[in-house]
Amino acid sequence: MKIIKTEIEGLLIIEPRVFEDERGYFFESWSKDAFENAGLDINFVQDNESLSSEGVVRGLHFQNPPFAQGKLVRVLKGSVLDVAVDIRKNSPTYGKHVSAHLSEENKTMFWIPPGFAHGFSTLENNTIFSYKCSGVYNKESEGSLMWNDTDLNIDWKIKNPIISEKDQNSALFTNFKSLF
Repeated sequence: MKIIKTEIEGLLIIEPRVFEDERGYFFESWSKDAFENAGLDINFVQDNESLSSEGVVRGLHFQNPPFAQGKLVRVLKGSVLDVAVDIRKNSPTYGKHVSAHLSEENKTMFWIPPGFAHGFSTLENNTIFSYKCSGVYNKESEGSLMWNDTDLNIDWKIKNPIISEKDQNSALFTNFKSLF
């Protein structure tokens, strides 16, 4: 497993070692030892999965403390543009984002620690997105930022996105008061 640091402290791209032959492939999608060797001691408590049509944008979501969540995300089928926005108010990269292309072909994973808003756009129909969470979901602690906020300037790589009503009513970054 190759763990790659991004330009924002804490966000990591994980490229698994994939063993392929005429039968198919095998890879470790999670290794506690590999993460601990990289200095990350994470206890996952919940797994989530979603199915989305092409052109869907989900996010930008987060869980406020004390229910903050880290997420290890990957795509089982299809592909996404995955985005994490730094919402740690004392971070030098506050308000900046990193995006990663995750697909069933590249099997790349993205580690998003607590203190980030997270979202993705689906680039293919019937995309199955999976993620491990370091904390349980708590409705009262959920928050979201407007997916198309011009201050965040995220290129979702799709035209005419399909957005939930909830995500259409998210906070603008200029009005956002981070609890991180």
